[in-house]
Amino acid sequence: MSKLAVGQLEGLASEGYRITVASGSAFAPVGSILQVVSTTKTDTSSTSSSTFSDVTGLSVSITPSYSNSKILVIFTCHVATSASTTASIKLLRGSTDIFIGDAAGSRVRASQTLYDSFGSTLSGCHLDSPASTSALTYKIQFRAGDSAVATYINRSSTDSDSGLYTRTASSITVLEVAG
Repeated sequence: MSKLAVGQLEGLASEGYRITVASGSAFAPVGSILQVVSTTKTDTSSTSSSTFSDVTGLSVSITPSYSNSKILVIFTCHVATSASTTASIKLLRGSTDIFIGDAAGSRVRASQTLYDSFGSTLSGCHLDSPASTSALTYKIQFRAGDSAVATYINRSSTDSDSGLYTRTASSITVLEVAG
């Protein structure tokens, strides 16, 4: 392994703290943000299934530059349920659940859960270590706590055309962080 010893480097700030090597490749200090990808969902979705399903329009894809990069996932999702029951969301990388609670009996493993018919914003932040340079898709899934009751995204359960009710937005953002 080669070793480079330097007493002082100047001018890095003007280059975004990147050092370009002879081959034209660049590397950045650990913790640097290498890329950001985000999507926002402004329409509504609903489900009456007690099985998790994708929230249409709430997924984002990123291709990490390096296999040792971390992916910081930040999500916010407005969720409501139509009756006195729970509604849950979870974060996935592809088909793999990430950022969920431990298994415990019959309890549902989720990223966030609410018990509110008017709705609430469920947010989360998770640092993932995918060890990959292949395209990755991060997404949110949702479920109803009771299959006889609907769960909604970006609206309240009533959703009457009145100034009492709102339409909201949800988003998911991923940042590649140099490892």
